[in-house]
Amino acid sequence: MNLEEAITTALEYETRIRDLYRVAAAESPDPAARRVFGALGDDEERHLAYLRRRLKEWRQSGAITVEALESVLPPMTAVRRAAGSVVATLAEADRSDEKQMLAKALRVEKETSAFYARLVDRLPGPGREMFARFVEIENSHIDAVQFELDFISGTGYWFDFKEFDMEDG
Repeated sequence: MNLEEAITTALEYETRIRDLYRVAAAESPDPAARRVFGALGDDEERHLAYLRRRLKEWRQSGAITVEALESVLPPMTAVRRAAGSVVATLAEADRSDEKQMLAKALRVEKETSAFYARLVDRLPGPGREMFARFVEIENSHIDAVQFELDFISGTGYWFDFKEFDMEDG
């Protein structure tokens, strides 16, 4: 896969996940979930804009400039702190729809991250550098979605670490 094909395919992945987050934000009855889905959707929209600029640059010059790509997600320490404020509402509300959306988002984020990792392995120079940053950001999205899913599911796991044994009542 050449760089133009990689960017074009990346645009498809980013559009898919952005649209998923937009639907989830619009359909979620919970304000906290809407904020999480909205922030993730905004991040994906920035990725799309970045990729469109790189594709245009590639088509015009046959080269790309790897610019900084930031994420709107706060550090995971801030996410953990904020999660404590929604514990009471989570215990009372039915979260099945949000769990389904989060599970779907987690699957798509993992697919997207794996695609970017393959590009890092296969592309030279600036393409590798650009997609390496996408791997980092998508992996942080995976962490955020997994955290939200674990948190609202009450599985006893916190970022894949068992916090308590549900059998130890």
